[in-house]
Amino acid sequence: MRVFLTGASGFIGSAVVKELKRAGHQVLGLARSDAAAGALQSMGAQVQRGDLADTEVLAAGARACEGVIHAGFIHDFANYAAACETDRLAVEALGTALAGSGRPLVVTAGTGVLGMLHPGRVGTEADASDPAVPRGAAEAATLAWAAQGVRASVLRLPPSVHGDGDKGFVPQLIATAREKRVSAYIGEGQNRWPAVHRLDAACLFRLALEKGDGGTRYHGVADEGVPTREIAEVIGARLELPAVSLQAEEAAGHFGFMGLFFSLDCPASSALTREQLGWRPKHPGLLADLDRPAYFAA
Repeated sequence: MRVFLTGASGFIGSAVVKELKRAGHQVLGLARSDAAAGALQSMGAQVQRGDLADTEVLAAGARACEGVIHAGFIHDFANYAAACETDRLAVEALGTALAGSGRPLVVTAGTGVLGMLHPGRVGTEADASDPAVPRGAAEAATLAWAAQGVRASVLRLPPSVHGDGDKGFVPQLIATAREKRVSAYIGEGQNRWPAVHRLDAACLFRLALEKGDGGTRYHGVADEGVPTREIAEVIGARLELPAVSLQAEEAAGHFGFMGLFFSLDCPASSALTREQLGWRPKHPGLLADLDRPAYFAA
């Protein structure tokens, strides 16, 4: 099928482009810059120029295709509420364009919100988000379209989607350790992060597009919960820095905005996703992937 993909030139999106192409699909990727457009063309994708705030462009891309994957998000944590509202409006535009068509719409969300709602409990696909928490409104909006003739599903990703080219939370932890000269964790470091390799995540996006049911949540989780102390210890060993414990009240000063995320205890399961879609992660887990020179090349 021809697939409209937002976030197509990003760390996750570019892997999704290649996965879709390998499976014989055509890709129309959203690109907001000449560099992004060039990157998509080099991967054999077609280009739709525009950005996530341009709802008319999003709707046009959706109407031109047989399926949509919404993997784009504005990662501006200084204006996070506005970014989440842009995300919700993007979902509404895509859903409106697909209404009544029976076509698939796969929208990215995060498992981390479940850790905010139920700290320490293993989150599952059966757990609803809360529209009042970050990105929860977009998730609710997505699932609502399933009642309006769209095969709409939510694919939740964990805090760490790792692999070569990672620009997410783990590289920020590495940068902080370099700057502060210690690799820190909070308290005993037993709070857990789920994780997935970007190539396994890309495979799941394709499966959700091809086989997913409307009104369903899927979890792209390979590692159910990696203790943050173990993450800090691998970083410390690679940088030859001590791994040290911080008190909770020290986290914000040490990590900045990352303190909130690194303090979450948000394990998550993907058992239902694996059963329903036959997804089988096969790439290295977070600690094995992190313990490589590639993550520390600077």
